[in-house]
Amino acid sequence: MIIALPATRIQASSEETPAMKRFQQTMIVCAILLFTTTHAIAESNWKVGSDFAVITPQKPMWMAGYAARNKPSEGVASDLHAKAVVLDDGNKNKAAIITLDLISVPRGLRDRVANLIEKHHGVPADAVMLNCSHTHCGPVVRSPEATITDIDSEKVSQAVEYSRTLEKTLVKLVGGAIENSVPSTLTYHRARAAFAMNRRLPTANGFRNSPNPEGPVDHDVPVLKITDVDGKLTTILFGYACHNTTLGFYEFCGDYAGFAQTEIERAHPGVVAMFVMGCGGDQNPYPRRTLDLAITHGKTLATSVEAALQTPAISVSGPLQAKLEHVEVTYAAPPTKEELESRLSTSNKYIKRHTTRLLKQLEKEGKLRTSYTTLVQTFQFGDDLTLIALPGETVIDYSLRLKHEFSDRNVWVAGYSNDVFAYVPSKRVLNEGGYEGGGALIYFTTVLHPGPFAEDIEERIINSVHRQLEK
Repeated sequence: MIIALPATRIQASSEETPAMKRFQQTMIVCAILLFTTTHAIAESNWKVGSDFAVITPQKPMWMAGYAARNKPSEGVASDLHAKAVVLDDGNKNKAAIITLDLISVPRGLRDRVANLIEKHHGVPADAVMLNCSHTHCGPVVRSPEATITDIDSEKVSQAVEYSRTLEKTLVKLVGGAIENSVPSTLTYHRARAAFAMNRRLPTANGFRNSPNPEGPVDHDVPVLKITDVDGKLTTILFGYACHNTTLGFYEFCGDYAGFAQTEIERAHPGVVAMFVMGCGGDQNPYPRRTLDLAITHGKTLATSVEAALQTPAISVSGPLQAKLEHVEVTYAAPPTKEELESRLSTSNKYIKRHTTRLLKQLEKEGKLRTSYTTLVQTFQFGDDLTLIALPGETVIDYSLRLKHEFSDRNVWVAGYSNDVFAYVPSKRVLNEGGYEGGGALIYFTTVLHPGPFAEDIEERIINSVHRQLEK
């Protein structure tokens, strides 16, 4: 490729002035950089494909996300989707990222899907990432091996049936993405959106779930843009760290994340837009509670994605390296039998039900759970981009800390990935207490938690990330 330098019209004298020399040197450097970037894009070995499926239940179902719900769904405000992108760096390294408009990813579901994808499609199980948007207007999702059984039998059977169908859909979806794979170029971009606010408001009686404008936030909107060799946009992955809790009605809906995806796909026909949930465990969208607000937040986020696409492109090359670790997190000292029995006199039905479950476990097994093993995953795209996938309802401190500790890299931190088993507090949030610090654990029904986690939960998870990203 030949790059012609623009001719200068400066003619101060027959001899070159220092300013002219500096100008010419600058233009030469720019030409070299342009050539290098263009050459790198032209020589890209990526093959990428994506696909999507509607996963809206075909009949009324019990909904997930709010313990106070007392009846099944009553309609559909917007369809729920599962989407998949499969990335192949051309050097035998593959990864599959699956996004879901659902409340959670049960560990058993993730493991079965990942193993089947490896078996049928050749993508290593450790390189399969499942991320949920955490919409509170989706169905209950439950793996058959869930241990808590004192729940309405109809609710459980519906959720298990739905999950089994979902597993098959996700495996097929990855196959479709592979069939759609074409030579591609990847670029990374960033912008910001500001409708998320910290929801842990300190009061004289502890932390209350209410807007806290002084609390930590992460307003980054990371974007991975994927185009084919002709420069046509095919897939957009974008993220944000905020609960999908604008809504709380009885209709299925993807909340703001669903509307953001719809808005992007409307602006770019034929594109698959995929929302990746960040570390939004202690972040809420504000204002909230109406469908119009969910649509507004979705449009706001979509506008931020469009703004990101206008920023200078950071070319993303290989090699692609995916790693996954099993990380054991421990609990604080569990309550004694006497302590549990004393809790039965409470008027709080949720505490009483959780206590009854723990007593049954203690009677049956002779002990309460002392630890839980979860998953921490990383993807390195050469030296250009690092994607960190954390489990559970991870609070914002994880994202802020990892971006600081890896400030020499382009870091994208996702929460709600692969195993949404509990709120995952930082040491700060754990010590402060409140809902995310341990109070919410009584509401989880896929894992029976005896109480808050131990103080080292943050270090155990962060240390795993560091081990995986060591060069």
